[in-house]
Amino acid sequence: MGQQTQLYALHNAAGAKLVDFAGWDMPVHYGSQIEEHHAVRRHAGVFDVSHMTIVEISGADSSSYLDLLLANDINRLQEQGKAIYSAMLNETGHVLDDLIVYLVPSGYLMVVNCATREKDLAWMQRCSEGLDVKLAERQDLAILAVQGPKARQLIDQVVDDPRRQVIDSLKVFQGKWYEDWFIARTGYTGERGFEIMLPGAAAQNLWQKLVAAGVKPIGLGARDTLRLEGGMNLYGNDMDETVSPLESNMAGTVVLGDRNFVGAQAIREEISRGPAKLLVGLVLHEKGVLRAHYPVYCGDQLVGEITSGAYSPTLNRSIAMARVSTAKGDFSVEIRGRTVPVELVHPPFVRNGKQVYKAWQAD
Repeated sequence: MGQQTQLYALHNAAGAKLVDFAGWDMPVHYGSQIEEHHAVRRHAGVFDVSHMTIVEISGADSSSYLDLLLANDINRLQEQGKAIYSAMLNETGHVLDDLIVYLVPSGYLMVVNCATREKDLAWMQRCSEGLDVKLAERQDLAILAVQGPKARQLIDQVVDDPRRQVIDSLKVFQGKWYEDWFIARTGYTGERGFEIMLPGAAAQNLWQKLVAAGVKPIGLGARDTLRLEGGMNLYGNDMDETVSPLESNMAGTVVLGDRNFVGAQAIREEISRGPAKLLVGLVLHEKGVLRAHYPVYCGDQLVGEITSGAYSPTLNRSIAMARVSTAKGDFSVEIRGRTVPVELVHPPFVRNGKQVYKAWQAD
């Protein structure tokens, strides 16, 4: 038995199929992954993502510390509650993890992946040496993600007036504390929605109220197809310590200038010579399913492999992300010994329930 979130009993009661995910017993679905996927695109769904790691960062040197730690520029956060998405790099410019960090009155609030928790916390502590910085993991908080076109309307029905006012005031990629709840307008689905960090008992209560109001419980299976349609990377698949953000479709999250964050010099050298590989989108227009590690060809040359792939319920065809050494030419993928043509595209594939991908334009 693995670790359990504070909503574990509710998952069991709802008939969830539980699987091991990075040492946690998590629901992969509650009966139908496809139905759960469509519920988020068409209505609203609630996810238990309490396995994620929340870290509070405080102290006089917090901003300087994050300027060293992150490839993105923490000084972009000039308004309370605003958030940035960033990679945390090692000295070679490769991705240790991706994360979101919010500016809050006490300093900063960071959310990192559960599978990299121990590595991340050790690295963050190491980088804080000699600085006036305090790192505090908030294991007392659960996280619920409520996503979909009806998410705000349905949350508003089940919370009190002060929290409703916070929810209705939030801008995209912004979060605010209200008492012991941190409510953020963020998500991992390509839909409108919210992520709420709150004590475990309150999370159980909110989950039950949302489900009673018609919000569908969503498992990790639909979470993965939704994030893939949204063109969002999954750490361990689409990026890891072997690749840089420039090779992971994350160049927009790297701010250089005269900054000297960990890995900055390696990134400057990579820009000078050009990244060895690119992360691109693939669309399969015939029958078949693209899966991780399937080989990708340009003409008759092997040029890379799929990093994430699945059937897209919204598009009714298979899509994937792939890391390749060239983005020029005619592409195909080998599926169980059969070579099939694929279209090279720019992710995301879907936003707010609509197809948005565009054909890849090679430089």
